[in-house]
Amino acid sequence: MTPGDELLFCALGGSGEIGMNVNLYGCQGKWLMVDLGMTFGANEYPGIELVFADLDFIEQNRKDLLGVVLTHAHEDHIGAVPYFAEELGVPLYATPFTAKLVANKLAEAGNAASVELNVIDHLDRFEIGPFGIRYVPLAHSIAEGNALLIDTPYGKIFHTGDWKLDDRPLVGTPATAQELTAIGDSGVLALVCDSTNVFNPEPSGSEGDVRDGLLAEVAKHTGKRVVVTTFASNVARLQTLGEVARATKRQLCVAGRSLDRIIRTGQDCGYLQDLPPIVDFDTAMGLPRGDVLILATGGQGEPRAALSRIAEDSHPIALESGDVVLFSSRQIPGNEIAIGRIQNRLAARNIAIVTDRQSHIHVSGHPGRPELEALYGWIRPEILVPVHGEVRHMAEQARLGRKCGIPKAVVQQNGDLVRLAPGKPGKISEVRAGRLVLDGDIITPANGEAQVMRRRLAQSGLVVVILDGKGRAHVEAIGLPLDEDMDDFLGEAREDVAAALSRLKGGQRHDREAVSEAARLAARRAAQRWSGKKPQVRVIMPEY
Repeated sequence: MTPGDELLFCALGGSGEIGMNVNLYGCQGKWLMVDLGMTFGANEYPGIELVFADLDFIEQNRKDLLGVVLTHAHEDHIGAVPYFAEELGVPLYATPFTAKLVANKLAEAGNAASVELNVIDHLDRFEIGPFGIRYVPLAHSIAEGNALLIDTPYGKIFHTGDWKLDDRPLVGTPATAQELTAIGDSGVLALVCDSTNVFNPEPSGSEGDVRDGLLAEVAKHTGKRVVVTTFASNVARLQTLGEVARATKRQLCVAGRSLDRIIRTGQDCGYLQDLPPIVDFDTAMGLPRGDVLILATGGQGEPRAALSRIAEDSHPIALESGDVVLFSSRQIPGNEIAIGRIQNRLAARNIAIVTDRQSHIHVSGHPGRPELEALYGWIRPEILVPVHGEVRHMAEQARLGRKCGIPKAVVQQNGDLVRLAPGKPGKISEVRAGRLVLDGDIITPANGEAQVMRRRLAQSGLVVVILDGKGRAHVEAIGLPLDEDMDDFLGEAREDVAAALSRLKGGQRHDREAVSEAARLAARRAAQRWSGKKPQVRVIMPEY
């Protein structure tokens, strides 16, 4: 589809879910993409770690796609870049810190030379076709979190990206209330806004307050080895922890490759310049227990991350009874079980656990209701388009926006094509939207045969029937709850298959399809009779 004389919006990811953000703006025959993110696999996708938005719609219209503008460097906004940027074949635009991380990803994927990456190292307006774009710095839980002010022939769009308000930011200088008010004074057609924390009645809080909380918490644990786990990308938190280490006279040790990468990238971009010297694992373990502060990856329960290995006592960083782990991060929905598993392992070893429920050691990077209300008052858009949330989050933000005086709100989901102007804003049609998964080295539909089959196998198990040309059957079963009765079941299943084949008449006995189906049904009925399960059944006929 080619946009006509109109201004369109379409989310392919991030609307109706938290994560995997991919947004499109259409104007005068051209498309602009904002962010190209991913999310992580959950139990619904066996064997899958990475999940992407299905880009089929824009891939079919790539001749009209002008570029991809990246708001910030979180994985749910840039994680799909190395997998799709080369195929899309358009330039990328990012501020320096984001660009550095994206460049590293492209280099690791081996396609850096074939993707144009433009570094916007200032906040001046730049042009991409009919879109005039300016980065507007906002506070967030990563360096260089940005909104976009997108100027079009039909009016301005303020696309927030991920954001919060912070009166004591430790990294970067977010736009002031006066600067945001000036944007509102210039006239804003649409505010496309983060909905993640709309149900939070309180402001998200300041990183400066977290520094105070972490300092007080670490100071409590004199003589104890302290590990802090946090999101590696939170450069402000890393700055905070460096200051806490210095103030408590502890040496700083870092455990986790993603932390190493972020620190290196941050310092290359001018951040973390006064971070204390980092000691290696051997040095850290040789220090008195109260003289080291350890930063570790793995606060979301990742099985191969440093904290998981520390909890299992299989990491060079060793903890003992009475030591302390501080979780300076929130639980991402879906990770509760994995996080609980690590915390239980730590607790079993009498290692103290402190979370943000017990101490003020974390704040969110997303706006609560008071922050949303403040932004509405500064920007004063004609239209509110909630994004970056489940349906309940976006619907609630639409209600809040209308309550605060925004004349119009459009609640949309992935695949909804919304006309913002001219005329009354609203959904005009739907385009293809869905999910893809990285399965091994192959990107494939999330609802494809492989994933469907894995879910069925996980639920009900597998029975394999092998037939020779004389009607004899060999049966094997995997995943049925028949440990003690398995041999008896297999014997009865063989008899049932043989009986079913003997009942075939005439030409059916030589019809591969008829023979296979008779054997399949007989084996499945036997499995259901013995176990109550309806397993997948595969019939192999090498001699037919």
